[in-house]
Amino acid sequence: MLSRNDISTIRSLQQKKYRSQTGMFVAEGPKLVSDLMGYFHCRLLAATEEWFKNNDRATADRKEYVTRRELEKASFLSTPQDVIACFDIPRYSLNLAEISLHNLVLALDGIQDPGNLGTIARIADWFGIHDIVCSAGTADIFNPKSVQATMGALARVRFHYTDLPKELSALPEGIAVYGTFLDGKNMYKENIPDNGNGIVVMGNEGNGISPETGRYISHRLFIPNWPEGSKTSESLNVAVATAVICAEFRRPKGI
Repeated sequence: MLSRNDISTIRSLQQKKYRSQTGMFVAEGPKLVSDLMGYFHCRLLAATEEWFKNNDRATADRKEYVTRRELEKASFLSTPQDVIACFDIPRYSLNLAEISLHNLVLALDGIQDPGNLGTIARIADWFGIHDIVCSAGTADIFNPKSVQATMGALARVRFHYTDLPKELSALPEGIAVYGTFLDGKNMYKENIPDNGNGIVVMGNEGNGISPETGRYISHRLFIPNWPEGSKTSESLNVAVATAVICAEFRRPKGI
C-alpha cells in the first residue's frame, strides 16, 4: 500500500522544484509505464494486483500493491488507471554541433504549453529525431502533463535544457539553423539538404522565436497557407507547425 508520505511525495512531483530535489518524475497508465520501464530506472511502482499479474517481470526499487482508492489519491489523471510509477530523471550530455551534422535536431525557444511540448516529443519520435534542445524558458518535459502527452516518446527522445542562444552562437560555420517566421521564405521553395540534417528552431506559442535566438538562424522559413496569400488564420499551432516542418525535412527529395 501507499503511505501518506508516499502519496505526498508523488503529488509533490507536479512541481518542478520537487522534481529537481528528488530527481524523479511521474508516469501513469499501463502503456506509458511499460514503454518507459526499459529506459529509465524505476524507484517506485504502485499498481493494482491485476496489473502486477500481467507484468510480473517489471522491476523497481519498490513495488506496492494498491487499491483504486489509493491510486485516486496519488493520480494526476481525472480517471486514474492501473499503475503509477516514479522514474529517475535522465541526464544527457550535449554536443549540438556533432548531433546536428548527423541528424535533424529540434530546438524549442520558449514553448510553454505542456501538451504542445509532449506532442512535439511524439512528432520527433515519429520522424526519427532523437534530440530536442530547449531554452531555459521552455516548459519542463518532466511535468506530469507533458510526460503523459509524450505517449512514451520520452523513452526515445532526449531533452536538453540549455542557454539556447549561447549554444547556437558556438556552432561552427556551415551548420544550417532553420527557424519558422511569418515573414520567412516559402519552405517549399527553399533548398533543404538531401540528408535532412541540421537544426530547426520552433518559437513560443504567442511570440514566436525570440530576437536573442533569431539572430543565429541562417534560414528563415514560412509555411504557406493555401491558396498562398489568401485570408486565413493568423498562425498554426506550434506542434502542428513542427509536424509540417519535420515532414518536409524527411520527404525524399525529387518527389
